[in-house]
Amino acid sequence: MGEKKKSLIGRHKQLTAIILLLLVCVVLNILAWTVKGFSDAYAEHIFPIWVNTYGRLTSLLPFSFGEVLIIIGIALVILSVIGIIPLLLIFKTKRRLIGKVYGFTYGWILVFIVLTETLNCFILYHCSPFGELYGIGDSEHTDAQLIELAEVLIERTNELSLEVKRDSEGSFVLTADLDKTAKEAVSALAEDYPRLGGYYVTPKKIANSFFMSQQYLMGIYFPFSMEANYNQEMYQCNLPETVTHELAHTKGFMPEDEANFIAFLACARSKSKDYNYSGYLSTLKYVMGKVGEYCGSEKESELYGKVNEYVWYDITGNREYWDEVQESDEGLFDSKTVAEVSDKAMETSLRLNGIEDGKRSYGRMVDLLLNYYFGSGKSVE
Repeated sequence: MGEKKKSLIGRHKQLTAIILLLLVCVVLNILAWTVKGFSDAYAEHIFPIWVNTYGRLTSLLPFSFGEVLIIIGIALVILSVIGIIPLLLIFKTKRRLIGKVYGFTYGWILVFIVLTETLNCFILYHCSPFGELYGIGDSEHTDAQLIELAEVLIERTNELSLEVKRDSEGSFVLTADLDKTAKEAVSALAEDYPRLGGYYVTPKKIANSFFMSQQYLMGIYFPFSMEANYNQEMYQCNLPETVTHELAHTKGFMPEDEANFIAFLACARSKSKDYNYSGYLSTLKYVMGKVGEYCGSEKESELYGKVNEYVWYDITGNREYWDEVQESDEGLFDSKTVAEVSDKAMETSLRLNGIEDGKRSYGRMVDLLLNYYFGSGKSVE
């Protein structure tokens, strides 16, 4: 009787703990959405604790812990679904116990996912905008200013394209120490933007990068492992901008436009020409997209006519890589199907976190850049 009572108490404790932790997550998310200043205070004083502890721990691993967790999770779900049938048939008298073990296991997995997503991602989406936080401003700008910015970027991108290493076919070749240079580049911004200071996790390449390519993913931040991950198979010119972008997320800047802007500044100010070029080329694409949207395709084509052949090598090389992936039959799943599912999932995730324009928000970094360039009078370098 005593053992049964202890077992009952133990089960109640587990269930109570699971429910309480999930309720804590609900409360924290409500506070983030409704209480002004809560997310800023959290990002300033609490979030760095997780980076310095859990993030420091996962950084010790030479592989992406987040990727391993996902693979293990998928395997466990498949095995548990397959395994529960023979277990219930063999141990008929213990079906209730088996059900409870399964229930609590999935319950704790759910708690881990919801808790890490809340603490390392969801709350941070509701911080004050980067521009507001650091006085960059929020003004409207003319088409002429957008064109001027594009011309400045084209000129500098052309210059940098001549200073990086290329292979025999003219394609960009990365020579910088990717991870070390990325951490140095982003942390150097802390003098102007204090929240970018402190410990930096080690960026991790994804072993199954082809699957990322099928989703058009260059990088991904895993909140449940506190890692900045990148696609190691994509066109090399994307790597510096991508890694600095993901590192920006690990410092609490979740909106994609802000991570893009931070990545540009980090790359542009870096001592590495590879990083300079990667940042400018990536940003030029966003700015040119806005030129086409607001000034017309004719003006966009006119400006693209000023881009030199080496920049075009890289624009074309990047485009061809993604096209080849979509046409390939190498993956476990059809690339076009994977891309569609991933696109819808990302769009949904962004909207659920308060980003009303979804994936279009990536391009809002152009607004930040316009305000930075024209509002503060600072050079884009």
